[in-house]
Amino acid sequence: MKYFNIKRYKFSTVTRTLGNLLDRILLSFKLLSVKKIYNFFDNIKYNVIKSLKFFKPRKFNLIDFVQNIKVKKNRFLFFHFPIFIVIFGFLYLAIPVFFTYEKSSIQKAICESKDVECIIKGKITYNFFPSPRLKVKNFVVNIVSKNKINILTANDVSIKLSIKNLLARELHKIKKIEVNNFETKIFLKKIKDYDVIFKNAISSLPISFNKGKILLYDKKNYIATISEVNLKIKKTNESSEAKLEGIFLNDKIVVNLSKEISNGQPETNLELRMQDINFFTKIIFSNSPKNIKNGKFLVKKDKNNISGIFDYNNNIITVLKSNIRNSFIDGKLSGKITFLPFFDFDLDLNLNSVNFTRLYNYFLSLDKKKQKKLFKVNNKINGKLNLSADKVYSKHNLIKSFESRIKFYNGNTKVEQFLINLGKLGAADFIGNIDNNPDSTSFKFESNIFVDNKKKFLSKFGIYNQEKLSSNLFVHGNFDLSDPRLSLYEISTEKKFNAEDINFIEAEFNDLMFEKGFKNLFNFQKFKIFIKSVQEEKN
Repeated sequence: MKYFNIKRYKFSTVTRTLGNLLDRILLSFKLLSVKKIYNFFDNIKYNVIKSLKFFKPRKFNLIDFVQNIKVKKNRFLFFHFPIFIVIFGFLYLAIPVFFTYEKSSIQKAICESKDVECIIKGKITYNFFPSPRLKVKNFVVNIVSKNKINILTANDVSIKLSIKNLLARELHKIKKIEVNNFETKIFLKKIKDYDVIFKNAISSLPISFNKGKILLYDKKNYIATISEVNLKIKKTNESSEAKLEGIFLNDKIVVNLSKEISNGQPETNLELRMQDINFFTKIIFSNSPKNIKNGKFLVKKDKNNISGIFDYNNNIITVLKSNIRNSFIDGKLSGKITFLPFFDFDLDLNLNSVNFTRLYNYFLSLDKKKQKKLFKVNNKINGKLNLSADKVYSKHNLIKSFESRIKFYNGNTKVEQFLINLGKLGAADFIGNIDNNPDSTSFKFESNIFVDNKKKFLSKFGIYNQEKLSSNLFVHGNFDLSDPRLSLYEISTEKKFNAEDINFIEAEFNDLMFEKGFKNLFNFQKFKIFIKSVQEEKN
């Protein structure tokens, strides 16, 4: 690599310096005579010939062999010769200090891709300790394929050199590049512009990034930081590997990425692990002839598990088939997830079963702050979810199955349809909106309850000898989910209830069902008392 030239010094100065150095070397050897050196090697020759007499394949004795080579007494071998080696090694390593280094040549040596630009703004110096290397200050990397994007800024870069041919500038060889104290900014809205980095590595040389941080942005808005980042990249003609370790959301994150050729097609393996929250995901995908990425995925979080197959094309992930399972649900998930220009999804979650009792007990085990957070939806989540369950397990087996259409937008949730199958008793449906405000979360709803078998319905709630019951009931109201309370605006069957009846039903429900917050909301015994109370008031 021709990226350095020897500085020009006065010839007399150089010769005078070398002369002084040679004088010191000769002085250290105490002006050894040629005859003394000749006698030294002649003694070695004599001892070797003598010791060969003892060398027989079957009777060879290593101790006798060493004792007959009497070189311990020679001061040249054990004192002067090591000093000569040390001085010569020091000179060999130190001479590149006199070279100057061209920034343009080193920039090209690091950034081999035409779509990536490396800029050295600071000084370049040579250090031989702890190993031969060039030290670069103020290093910048930009993407120049489309819009110029700064992807990395580093205070310190070490370019490790091979110790072989260190004095032959045309044979200089870079072994490894270390980037230290760096900062990277990634704008998620422009993630497609970073494809050049993923498709073509900056350099074919081994590169490691140490003690840095990665800043994540959504357009101009800061999202999060991965700190204490250590990243190692290795690349060969047929494969490449990258490992990232850092701290994300106060948790240790480890990402492994590898690419290799499998069955004639490039295959990519991605693994992500977050230790404290016990989260793990693994993705394996390859490119089809139509440049559509297809593969398999696995996501684990505690006892939650989802795995399946997918396609990826034009920033859209199509989940073709997947299985989802945890302590509460068991079913299948399919649909589309879009990342650009905005995050969006349209998913179908068809559950074989839901264990409502376990789910509700888990909800009650949370403290009040965590319960409220469950109703808060991130305003970055936008999309549609079709949710259904063929079987609902609960203590009193009131709900048999359900199906729904739910839409998420700007932190709010719209229930477009929620049909509940009550078996032989009848059915019920809900529509409404869950509005998330800074201080409160509420569910404004409208509901229709249909009774198919009046006698069975009344007996389910312990009401007998009553025939007066409407087959259709409409309810319009609001649930305050932050501070559990029901407000009723309208109740009607064949005709509307008057305000006095509505106020009575509202008060009874709040007193019985929200007596201890959410604890009694799905308490069937409490609900039976409420239904009896309302029926008796009407009669």
